[in-house]
Amino acid sequence: MEVKKNDCMPLLTVVVTAVCLLLVVMSCSHSNAKVNQNMPEQDYYVAAYIWPSCHNDIPKGNEILWPEGIGEWEVIQKGNPRFEGHYQPKVPLWGYELDDDPAVMEKWIDAATDHGVNVFIFDWYWYDEGPFLESSLNNGFLKARNNDKMKFYVMWANHDVKRNYWNVHRYKDDTSLLWDAAVDWENFRIIVDRIINQYFKRPNYFKINGEPVFSIFGMHKLIESFGTVEEARKALDYFREETKKAGFPGLHVQSIIGGGDPNQQMLDNIHKLGLNSMTHYNWGGPHPEDYIQWGTRSMERMYKWSEALQIPYFPNASIGWDDSPRFPHKGPKDIVHYNNTPQSFATFLQRAKEYADKHPRQPKLITIFSWNEWVEGGYLLPDMKYGFGYLEAVKEVMDSKYDRYEK
Repeated sequence: MEVKKNDCMPLLTVVVTAVCLLLVVMSCSHSNAKVNQNMPEQDYYVAAYIWPSCHNDIPKGNEILWPEGIGEWEVIQKGNPRFEGHYQPKVPLWGYELDDDPAVMEKWIDAATDHGVNVFIFDWYWYDEGPFLESSLNNGFLKARNNDKMKFYVMWANHDVKRNYWNVHRYKDDTSLLWDAAVDWENFRIIVDRIINQYFKRPNYFKINGEPVFSIFGMHKLIESFGTVEEARKALDYFREETKKAGFPGLHVQSIIGGGDPNQQMLDNIHKLGLNSMTHYNWGGPHPEDYIQWGTRSMERMYKWSEALQIPYFPNASIGWDDSPRFPHKGPKDIVHYNNTPQSFATFLQRAKEYADKHPRQPKLITIFSWNEWVEGGYLLPDMKYGFGYLEAVKEVMDSKYDRYEK
């Protein structure tokens, strides 16, 4: 049928009108979805690690490690200065609050989101065929009435623990192994089921491209658990398939890089395991006394890893390093203490932000060491020395519409 030019105009008008109406409806729907969403998509994901040690973990914690019933606070409170100007013990502004208390977690969530931190990464453990320090997440965060303001994900901290590592006052010089982090297939299947059903299915679990992110601290320990890289890959593939069965498009496996520069064996293992991304827990060793030196070396290492990897690397910003409460022999050369201030931290957080901006094809995820690692000297929570200084530094950097520091 031939359509004359004059006949096209009414039809064209109808089509244009219909398209406009559709766009208006879609715009309204999108706008309403944004308003109704408790945790809308962010330009940046600022994710702080939570070391969930300060509560009465039963039975592993109080019977084996911290008998006073306040978790690692009993070690933190015994920190002592080793040299002039050494800030020990660290004293929290809000007191020695237990991290499995939902009221405490509600305060944390408000403080975090008010200052630009919108993701918590919970350290998660599995020893002696059972979970350890899980209550901070289960009873604290997940029972907090405002937890929908934040996203969260889990970092499996699968590292061995010596007896005197987490309580030197109790175990003195006993360096024998308390817990071996290796797992067998039976325990791994239990872990996979527990992680998927307790955490992945939560609406505010952090995902990349719809895939729940599961971070693993020690890839070498995972390989040791299953004997070879190939067998460890089978374990991760099993986890991926179970995640898909639960209704997700897949599993995003994130690995934590230890200290040092990339080497070929590590890069080969990353490829063979089919990992999806890498980041740091903190800047790692060696630990110079000067924070600026520590940060500068870490930024150089960051770009080495980024260039060597075929998968996304997410930058890390670390606050400090002072694990002297755990080790009576440590002195000034083992502790990062010169220039260790909120202002210096802001400089390196800005560098991490700039890195994220230079990699627009990947999510703008920045990990921070940490929210509450009091015992290792890296924490955003307010204390008696700097108050809200570190949280204000995050807010200033992440809220800025310009680069605070010229390159």
